[in-house]
Amino acid sequence: MSSRPRAAWPLVAVFTAGYLAAYLLPTIVGRLSTYLGLSAAQAGLVGSALLLSSATAGFTLAGRVERYGSRRPARVGLLLAVVGYGCSALAGSVPLVVMGAVIGGLGSGTATAVAASGIAAQRDPHRTSSLGLLSVSATAGALYLTIPHLGGGHRLPFASIALVALVVWPATARLGGPAAAGATAPTAGRLPHRRSGLVLAGGMLVWSMAQNALWGVSSRIGVVQAGLSEVTVGAVFAAALGAGLLGVMGAGVLGARLGRAVPIGLGTMVIAASIVMSSSARGLGSFATGEISWNTVYPVVLSYLIGLAASLDVRGRWAVLAGSASSVGVACGPVLGSVLSETAGYPSMGLILGAATLLVAAPVTAVALHTGGRPLVPGSVRRRGGAPAAVLAATTGTLSGAVPRMGSPEQAVTEISMPALRRGRLGRSAFRAAGPAGAAGQSNSYASTSDR
Repeated sequence: MSSRPRAAWPLVAVFTAGYLAAYLLPTIVGRLSTYLGLSAAQAGLVGSALLLSSATAGFTLAGRVERYGSRRPARVGLLLAVVGYGCSALAGSVPLVVMGAVIGGLGSGTATAVAASGIAAQRDPHRTSSLGLLSVSATAGALYLTIPHLGGGHRLPFASIALVALVVWPATARLGGPAAAGATAPTAGRLPHRRSGLVLAGGMLVWSMAQNALWGVSSRIGVVQAGLSEVTVGAVFAAALGAGLLGVMGAGVLGARLGRAVPIGLGTMVIAASIVMSSSARGLGSFATGEISWNTVYPVVLSYLIGLAASLDVRGRWAVLAGSASSVGVACGPVLGSVLSETAGYPSMGLILGAATLLVAAPVTAVALHTGGRPLVPGSVRRRGGAPAAVLAATTGTLSGAVPRMGSPEQAVTEISMPALRRGRLGRSAFRAAGPAGAAGQSNSYASTSDR
């Protein structure tokens, strides 16, 4: 994959095809239970198998997309999605439906991993991830408006995902091919920000598990507890996803003006309250309010989490790993929601999930504070993972070529020990040979020591 960022729209298209299965999870689980005679827990297990296979594909491809290029794995993923979900749509027996769902999940995970790696290489990962969430929300909202009116049993949701994957296929021609031999050698090595990345991945796992535990049973809450029809529930979901579109557009406009910590922390608190409201709904008003407020804020927080993961590693490894950890949480969500709703009831399930969401907000927000992932601005130097350390360019007369442009990636900082300088081990000739670049390196080095 070329180091030069490519157009974003093919990545957005592949992202949409990969994420759509998770967005359609409530109708998939609900129709499997209604039309194939599965219990709520069994239908949730099928949904979990689909999403767990998606996470497996993501973990397998983490750090390997550059080696194969984006185009080939994206096409493999879309082909698996078409074959797998198409098989589930055409099959009438439970084993074949489950097998097709697992194969389709592998395809969804592969497509999502390719999109996540490409998004991390973009100049503005948050903007691209927001566009992806905007696209998948719009697609899912349109399907929620149409599927209840078309019938089709369990077949229609699977067929819809396969059709979207087929439509997205031509976009893969605009993706990059395999990297040239040795092209990735300079960036190879251990993962940067390992501690922050692990905390973020673990937090996204629990966060996604709580969200999708409710999302997986939301349809049954509306029908069973709130007493609504499937058409009314579908309309509520479409309105909620439409509100999510507005939320994602707002997040795209807001960008990094407030950083990432405020949207993630405050948004997660709103999500927790919405989960409790939706799970305790007894009528259309409370159910719609909870679902709409929840779906308005959920994609906003998710876009900042994806952007934060992408900022930790320009090769996209943390974006893929954190996304795959999130897929594991999504996979466990339907089972957790089904078990909690059957054993404790919907209101108690909401309280448990809301508390878990609040608990995970603290470490994830701390990661956003510690590794803001903002690009360098003229005149500021950041040490690894830290806050701005010094403002030097404006006051020391640094040459114009030594100041990084707005949006440039953070440069490596060379440590120079002060005792070595005092003993004269680093002579003036080294700085003369380095020229302006050496001057910049010297400035960066002193900025690093002053930040301790």
